[in-house]
Amino acid sequence: MKKINEIFEDVIGKSKIPETEKKFIKQELKNFGDKLNKSIISKKIKAEVFFGGSFVRDTMTKREQYDADVFVRFDKQYKKENLTEMLEKILKPNPNLKLVHGSRDYFKLKVSENFEIEIIPVLKIRKPEEADNITDLSYFHVNYIKKKMSEKIKREVIIAKVFCQANHVYGAESYIQGFSGYALELLMIKYKSFLNFLKEVNKIKNNDKLIVDIEKHYKNKNQIMMDLNESKLGSPIILVDPTYKQRNALAALSLETFNKFKEEARKFLKVPSVEFFTERKVDIEKIKEDAKKKKEDFILIEIWTDKQEGDIAGSKLLKFYRHLLTEIERFFDIKNKGFNYNGKHAARFFYAAQKKKEIVVNGPATSDKKNVKEFQKHHKVTYTKKGRFYAKEIVELNLKRFIDKWKKKNANKVKGMYITEIKVL
Repeated sequence: MKKINEIFEDVIGKSKIPETEKKFIKQELKNFGDKLNKSIISKKIKAEVFFGGSFVRDTMTKREQYDADVFVRFDKQYKKENLTEMLEKILKPNPNLKLVHGSRDYFKLKVSENFEIEIIPVLKIRKPEEADNITDLSYFHVNYIKKKMSEKIKREVIIAKVFCQANHVYGAESYIQGFSGYALELLMIKYKSFLNFLKEVNKIKNNDKLIVDIEKHYKNKNQIMMDLNESKLGSPIILVDPTYKQRNALAALSLETFNKFKEEARKFLKVPSVEFFTERKVDIEKIKEDAKKKKEDFILIEIWTDKQEGDIAGSKLLKFYRHLLTEIERFFDIKNKGFNYNGKHAARFFYAAQKKKEIVVNGPATSDKKNVKEFQKHHKVTYTKKGRFYAKEIVELNLKRFIDKWKKKNANKVKGMYITEIKVL
């Protein structure tokens, strides 16, 4: 425990935002909020401004890039209006202001090289059930966390965030499918410490779910599984939103991301080290060398999309990476793989693989004489099983040649997946 506490103290010390940066963000937020309120009054719009995000809750960690959330809460009389368009009228024209597409479109204002303000339009509602959009719940989230957050819990949240950031499992974006800041805050409120949460996660057996209901909205776990929408039950952790019991605050968490978190948690508990809180960059050259020693094919690919940077671009690039992986797995055994999105319009990924000795190709039914003849023309060795023809083929292409051939054959599919360029590095 002494060693773990020392590690956590070190993490807290290194994660503190420098006072100069903190003062800058605080002042810029105040100035922006004042201007926003004046504009709302001058345009005679019934709306109010409130601040959200980790900076306001004092759980922001030291990063290269900072952002803060400013919400404009529109009166219910505007329920049928386009809130994004109304917000645009309030915001003064600014070359650094950018429209961002999301579940409800919002704006991003670049204040400096390393600080942005996200301005999000929401509807003023009395209770969560009235929400038109997930962002309408933000007001309830902010107030709930404020009530429950203590100085100790803030520290635990920061430790949890740094661990998740270092291990690439932080963020609910579809190309990450990890832990959101709000979810980590709720989990620290529930388990009182990051260490307690790690221990709880370590107990989870394969295919089991961790079910968390902080406010005990439900009598038991079965009732939760019965009451929540089936689409919200796919995540390995069911975290009942304390402000709205119909919502799973960790619905975005994928099994793949959770397993990555679980594995790092297990390793940390076994041999605690500050390295688990330090982002480890992938050493492509080492991976390439290891693949060569094992006589595996290795390929590094860069792809681009013209879709909006952030969640949309990231999800398109990840989808293509996974699709290409599925195609490759038909002919190769994947030994190692990795994906990295640059936050803009491109991603890099790699595969290390060994080609299969042979593959089985499904053919037509034995009764389909015409296609059987065609199938036998294209395949030297065929056989029948349960009324269907099959063929065995030797895999002759290496990984690079396979991808080159696949690119040419599937040019239209690639375009349909919004990928503008594929480059083998």
